[in-house]
Amino acid sequence: MPDLPTPQDAAEAALFSECWDAVLSYADLCTSGSTAATQLATEAFSLGMREARDAQSAPARSAGRRPARLPRIPLLLTAVRNTAAAWEIQGQGHQLDPELRLWLNSDKAARYTGPPLRRPLALRGLRDLQEPDAALLWLAEVEALPLTMVARRLGLDPAVVGEELTQVRGLFRDRCHRNHLDSPMDAQCRSYARLLDAVTRSPAADTPNDLSRHLARCVECAEAAACLRLQGGGTPAALAGGVIGWGGLAYLERRRRAAEVRLGAGRPAPADSENGPPNPDAHKARVVRNGLLVAAVLVSLLALAVSMMPGAGTGDGVASPGDSADRQPVADPRPSVPSDDESSSAFPEPTAAGSPSTARAPNGKNPGTTPQGTAASTAPGGAEPAPGESEPASCRVRYDLVGEWPDGFQATVTVTTERPLDSWSVAWSFRDGQKVGQMWDASFAQNKSRVTATSADYNKKVPADGSLAFGFLASWQGKNSPAYDFTLNGDTCTKA
Repeated sequence: MPDLPTPQDAAEAALFSECWDAVLSYADLCTSGSTAATQLATEAFSLGMREARDAQSAPARSAGRRPARLPRIPLLLTAVRNTAAAWEIQGQGHQLDPELRLWLNSDKAARYTGPPLRRPLALRGLRDLQEPDAALLWLAEVEALPLTMVARRLGLDPAVVGEELTQVRGLFRDRCHRNHLDSPMDAQCRSYARLLDAVTRSPAADTPNDLSRHLARCVECAEAAACLRLQGGGTPAALAGGVIGWGGLAYLERRRRAAEVRLGAGRPAPADSENGPPNPDAHKARVVRNGLLVAAVLVSLLALAVSMMPGAGTGDGVASPGDSADRQPVADPRPSVPSDDESSSAFPEPTAAGSPSTARAPNGKNPGTTPQGTAASTAPGGAEPAPGESEPASCRVRYDLVGEWPDGFQATVTVTTERPLDSWSVAWSFRDGQKVGQMWDASFAQNKSRVTATSADYNKKVPADGSLAFGFLASWQGKNSPAYDFTLNGDTCTKA
């Protein structure tokens, strides 16, 4: 009789699956096709797990001090970025996303391999945390898992995990503040350091005009402000952008949607979804995830994953000054087995942008899935509208403010269409002079207050009763009213 799987085997299998899904999701963003995404994810996963094993077996850098390490998932995502950089050097860059190739050859990418004190502040702050604390922060903020699920993953008490997360956020802020002061900076930045610390500590504090102007010009100080300001929901974006680098915000949005699907919040796609792209944000990865190729990769890597996961620590680096061996992390994990009810756990409803890391997609739905209950295109009973009556709108739109910080915000737009689309263009207006600066899953143009988002090649086709979604970053001054007057291919949309 074959041996039955132990609870530890089940926990390791769940952890492996979670890590692989994150790696494949980011690799898909970095490449130009599903085959390249699988290849990049496989190479990066093997590299990251070897680094994790070596870090586990390495002796402490000094007596009584354990080396600081990144949690598993950000370590593996770093391996994806490093593997992509190796591809570019080795002549395989044609398989990468063109924008990633530009980034890899820029000064922005050099920050991640340059002098430690010049590296992104969020990366240094996360690395300085003890690993259980860093894992709690990453899973809750970036992977967007509900705290009940995070508690199960890390073996924490669900009744107190929220309090522990609050403490860890404070520790992360303190580490970032110390690292900011230790960073090389000119006299002007140094003169604003104390004011920046004071302003970001209080949610009610106004940013002085001179500091606001300085943050608009100085990348390093703006980065510090995002890490130090725990209010406003900017921590996930600061972590994703600072640790992952290129594509961090797009990865963050994908993980939020993936968490909703994993929890059953997204509605099921039609039975023929494999023959068409009902989810515009899954694009290349949807083929990979459901194919036999992924199954073969999972089987071949499972033994590697188990052999390379002797403990909780992964990553590399040196412990931060003041962290002693006897200090217990806030989140002290214990082995746990994922429970059967995780897939049906309720996903938290979105809150105001002022609540950190709680912003989610509208009504707990996955903006990239195909809804089953869209508005009827005819009058009640299936009859055509009576003469003189206006025909119901054929599209519905949801505008979701994901996060907001001084002078900037992140938002997503989800449009449900009753008609099939071969391509799409979504337009809207702003009331308060907001300016879009970056957009993913669509290209954009802005003429004064009017913004137009146009489909990409991979998500231009949308089936009937399907949905399309995209996200963007924008700036604002004084007031940030929601967008209005949405149209889809020129037709007015109603609010969802």
